[in-house]
Amino acid sequence: MDQLVEAREAPERTTEKGWEPRIVAMVCNWCTYAGADMAGTARRVYAPSVRIVRFLCTGRIDPLFIVKAFEQGADGVVVSGCHPGDCHYVQGNLLARRRFTVFQALMDFLGLDRRRLHFAWISASEGVKWSRIVDEATAAVREAGPLRHWGRPVKGNSSAQPLLPDTDAGIAPRDPPSAEENQLITGHLQELVTNLLSDGTVSTVIGYTAGSLPQQMVPLFVNEPRDASTLGWNEHCANNLVIYLPQVLKKNRDAKIGLVTKSCDARALIPLIREGQLRREQIVLLGIPCRGMWNQGKMAAKCYSCSEEVSPFTDWTITPEGTKKGSLTSAERRQVSPDPRDREIASLGSFLPEERWDYWQRQFDRCLRCYACRAVCPLCYCATCISDKNRPQWIPTTIDGKGNMAWNVVRAMHLAGRCIGCDECARVCPAGIRLDLLNRGLVQEIERRFDFCSHVNPESSPPLTTFQPDDPDEFI
Repeated sequence: MDQLVEAREAPERTTEKGWEPRIVAMVCNWCTYAGADMAGTARRVYAPSVRIVRFLCTGRIDPLFIVKAFEQGADGVVVSGCHPGDCHYVQGNLLARRRFTVFQALMDFLGLDRRRLHFAWISASEGVKWSRIVDEATAAVREAGPLRHWGRPVKGNSSAQPLLPDTDAGIAPRDPPSAEENQLITGHLQELVTNLLSDGTVSTVIGYTAGSLPQQMVPLFVNEPRDASTLGWNEHCANNLVIYLPQVLKKNRDAKIGLVTKSCDARALIPLIREGQLRREQIVLLGIPCRGMWNQGKMAAKCYSCSEEVSPFTDWTITPEGTKKGSLTSAERRQVSPDPRDREIASLGSFLPEERWDYWQRQFDRCLRCYACRAVCPLCYCATCISDKNRPQWIPTTIDGKGNMAWNVVRAMHLAGRCIGCDECARVCPAGIRLDLLNRGLVQEIERRFDFCSHVNPESSPPLTTFQPDDPDEFI
């Protein structure tokens, strides 16, 4: 890696035959590194373009290391370790296989040329295979050419960029609730919260109240029964209030919190419970049937395909007709429309790789590094975010192409198998970056490959912390 830092500022290497690529090989100590050593002992001749970084196990290779290699001047990366079943640490390479499956899908979605990223299983006795893989990777990267556009758009003319389809075309949104319905729901909500606080069922209720701007609803903490009259509800209650629960319960582990919630927001409870951040018995869910969140006369894209009026985990359901204990039955769930973003994702998939890369580089180029996406995400609860660490400095702090690229790729991988699709990150992004497409694309990939949905069963294992012996590895 240090050599790459020096090479980044140096002129491109050339030989008598022309430009030669810089390739970083991240290899397992026990198999691939030994196989490379055997190739040397046997005096196998292969391309000298590879610089080896040795790891004790491929399970130790974080996708961020690959991002850093490209960021610091590599034209290609090779990742290699023991064959499945032969890992020195029993299952490290099987866990790595899942991680690289998702990372490969992410980089393909972003449009990175597939010729720049290679994975292989190479044992200690396969020196011949090592030399062949190095030659094949070198030939592929040489064909792709120097990587001059990591962290910046390829094209100079943004008008040449293909356009995504119109999100609203051909799909009719639901009608928003009437003012009378909202008033009835608000009245029943205030009455229920007053009762829950008065009899000590909960110590705090987190809900919504009118903001300083027209049609604005903002979070509100209610601790006293007399303050319940300030609560409100309408189709502008967009904030995911689950984000406040870990902070409140960290201060008082014995507290019981009431939460006014939409179905899409309540899904965030499942991964938080799965990851040990919450206990279900600490939360009383006050679910309100939601017809969709609206802003400036448009329904949010996530609302088209939402089939749940309220979460099935709801403790109390509040409707215009009154309040009842428990959730709605499955028969009361509504018909849904296709998610309009699926057409956008499919359209991106039809772009050429360089066009996808150009699209996402232009998206990331707008990033202000304000970290609003991190601030509103209920699953970003790390005590110290990797973007704030400086020993070592994994994420560049500068607002430039490389720093923005590293931040957005790392954040997407951090949410892989965890994102519940509340789309708060895209809603609050002041630069309008389509983080919802990035997250949803990975959600679809994980559902397709591993049959896993993050918001269904809190007892299930996250997809990137487990494995199956027959996991797909066609890219290796």
